[in-house]
Amino acid sequence: MNIYNFIKKKYIRLQGSRNILKLNFFIEKSFKDKKLGNIGFDFSQKPKRQSIVQEIINLKGYKSYLEIGTFHDELYQAVKCEAKVGVDPVSGGTIRKTSDSFFKENKDKFDCIFIDGLHYYSQVKKDIENSLKILNPGGIIMIHDCLPNNHFEQAVPRCQITWNGDVWKALVECRTQENIDTYTCYADFGIGVIFNRKNRDILKIQEKSFFKLKFEDFFYNHKKYMNIIEFEELIKII
Repeated sequence: MNIYNFIKKKYIRLQGSRNILKLNFFIEKSFKDKKLGNIGFDFSQKPKRQSIVQEIINLKGYKSYLEIGTFHDELYQAVKCEAKVGVDPVSGGTIRKTSDSFFKENKDKFDCIFIDGLHYYSQVKKDIENSLKILNPGGIIMIHDCLPNNHFEQAVPRCQITWNGDVWKALVECRTQENIDTYTCYADFGIGVIFNRKNRDILKIQEKSFFKLKFEDFFYNHKKYMNIIEFEELIKII
C-alpha cells in the first residue's frame, strides 16, 4: 500500500464534512499539488449567471428552461421563462431526483439548459450528452464552474469550500467533437456554452482519455482548451 492510500485509509473514519475536507486538502497538498499557484482568474467585475441566462433567454425568445442542480435556487428563482423545470436530489427546483433519473423518464424538450449538478467529469459528461438529446433546435446548453483558479478548486474529491470540481475536463472533451460548438464565458467561475451545431474551432490534442488530464495541463493550456470568450463576444455569436 502506498503512503497516499495508507493515510487515506487511516483517517477515513473521520466524521463530518469539515474533517473530510481537511483530510482531502492534506492529501492533495502533500501528494498531488505541483505548486503551480493561481492562474489569475478574476470574476469580481464579470456578469453573474443570473443576468447571463436571463439576457440570453430574452434575446432568443426562449420559452422553456431546464436547470440541473438547483440546490439553493440562487439561479432558478431568478430566471423568468414561460416554462421552467429544476432538478435536484436534495433541494430547490421542482423535481426531487438525480439528473440520471430525470433524463431517463423525461419526455420534454427545452430551449435553454443550465447544468450545475455533481461537479465530477463523468457526471457532467453524462448530463451534457443527455441534455443534447432534449435540446430544441437553436437551443443552448450552459455549464457552471468551468474555470478553476488553482489545483485545489478542481480537486476530486472536494477538499475546500470554493470548488469547481473537474467540470473543465468535460468541456475539453466537448471542444474536440465535430458536431457541437463549445466555448467558455469568462464570468461567474466559468460558464461553458454549447451549441448544437458544427464546431467552428475544433480542439486537437493528443490525450484521448480526458479523465486523465491533470490540472497542470489546464494551467498551461486553459485558453486553448476552453475557448474562453467574454460575455459580449458570446452575445454576438448566439
